Amino acid sequence: MIKKPIVIVEDEPDIVELMTIHLEKAGFAVKSFSGGAGFLRFIEKTEPALVVLDLMLPDMDGLEICKALRRHQSLAAVPVIMVTAKGEEMDKVLGLELGADDYMAKPFSPKELVARVKALLRRHGLLAQEPRRIEIGGILTLDLTKYEVTLSGNRIELTSTEFKILELLSSKKGWVFSRDKILNYLWGDEKAVVDRTVDVHIRHLREKLGDAAQFIKNIRGVGYKLEE
Repeated sequence: MIKKPIVIVEDEPDIVELMTIHLEKAGFAVKSFSGGAGFLRFIEKTEPALVVLDLMLPDMDGLEICKALRRHQSLAAVPVIMVTAKGEEMDKVLGLELGADDYMAKPFSPKELVARVKALLRRHGLLAQEPRRIEIGGILTLDLTKYEVTLSGNRIELTSTEFKILELLSSKKGWVFSRDKILNYLWGDEKAVVDRTVDVHIRHLREKLGDAAQFIKNIRGVGYKLEE
């Protein structure tokens, strides 16, 4: 997780507490300010990872704070999520035009806030992509980040086509995919192969999967599905 703090600039203690709890639970360090003056002094010495900025503050307009942040040479790229009780379209547009990266209107879900924080940090290259894995039957694992498949902890070498077929089937367990849908997923409009090509790839895939081959079911006359 990143070392720089997520900074909350918000004057409502209950909201600050709620956001802090959920962000810290997600593994972030959090620093909060109830007004703009303290925040501006803080950023003279410390660079935040991201700023959650309320539009309506007791001592300063949030839009002015956003402009000040963007004028700061070393902080101009810091992601900003603007938060406000206002819901007017003009407030949203103005905030985005002044440099905010995202916008949330109160009330909002703390889980949504955490999701948006993570998305912004990833977009700015400050947070690594979280591993995406699909578990099948307790013995087979697809790592969609590393493009690896393991069976009972042992890596299986699949071709790119075999991996994509397994990824498609496991994306919606229990769904039946016709041979034509599988071909479209693999090659789209570029496909210049026949339906039976899928059968060949499935056969090779099953051979490599060993005990996990049982999860791939052939639906006669239709196609294939993955079922635990």
